[in-house]
Amino acid sequence: MSTLASQTDPAGRAQTAHGHPRWREVLADPVTDPAELCRLVGLGPPVARAAARAQGSFPLLAPRTYVARIRPGDPEDPLLLQVLPRPCELNQPPEFTTDPLGEAGAAETCGLLRKYPGRALIVATGACAVHCRFCFRRHFPYASSPKPPRRWDSALKRIAADPSIREVILSGGDPLTLDDKLLAGLAQRLARIRHLRRLRLHTRTPIVIPERVTDELLGWLRGTRLTPIVVVHVNHPAELDKGVAAALARLVDAGVPVLSQSVLLRGVNDRIDALAGLYERLVELRVMPYYLHQLDRVAGAAHFEVPESTGRALVHQLRARLPGYAVPRYVRETPGEPNKRLLA
Repeated sequence: MSTLASQTDPAGRAQTAHGHPRWREVLADPVTDPAELCRLVGLGPPVARAAARAQGSFPLLAPRTYVARIRPGDPEDPLLLQVLPRPCELNQPPEFTTDPLGEAGAAETCGLLRKYPGRALIVATGACAVHCRFCFRRHFPYASSPKPPRRWDSALKRIAADPSIREVILSGGDPLTLDDKLLAGLAQRLARIRHLRRLRLHTRTPIVIPERVTDELLGWLRGTRLTPIVVVHVNHPAELDKGVAAALARLVDAGVPVLSQSVLLRGVNDRIDALAGLYERLVELRVMPYYLHQLDRVAGAAHFEVPESTGRALVHQLRARLPGYAVPRYVRETPGEPNKRLLA
């Protein structure tokens, strides 16, 4: 595994010896070869060959900072299962589709989705810091959209023309794969739309590349009149190492509310100890559990599905074990419905 020498400049920004932000160099040097991933985590060539056959049009992508947390020699490690392509992805039950949430019908203009009243979602970029094998947008046609910031122009015009919109959600891909200067410009443009009140950021990057939480990021999040909210995607307590804990603390200490969302995944977190450990640790880190999602039925992810009855039972066990504020809402998103459906 390669290492990147880093240092801190007078402004407190983590940099490599080349003067680039450390997070940017981590993002630029992911593990993309199944053979390398298996070698790094102590798995043999047969696993690597199976992964190479299975990845298809959704290739392996995992930051080295994330791979370092995988338990060596364990093919069932819950972090490994989230990033390693497996032959079961090739199974295609008919109810698992390429657009499980009907987002093609919700797209009003390039990069803008309107699914719920009062909110608009900007697909800020098609890039991600990690390819989660259960991603509901693994088939999303990102390549057909222009690159930011031109991608955002028509979306901003639509938002400005609709005074019912109070909140804008930045999603993707992952918006935090973009540079802070670009994101700061977008935040400023949104803040000039007078009827907007909140700017919500959905991201997995602080979990897989904790170095991404920089002074610049905190600056633009707090730098406009809009109330910032960050929702981090985290699925297992083993993802919350010291580096991630420090990154989340920086966000909270800067006055940014941080919520969590997770997906209920077979073999990853479908046991009470895993879920209870996750939510108890998040609360200790001052991150409020928000949503536990039932898996979206996207083609290639059927092997991750957990029955809803099991999910409900797990949530009931969480309520018996944890304080109420530490238990997320267990939900399913259904195309065309005006809100997520509460399952437990």
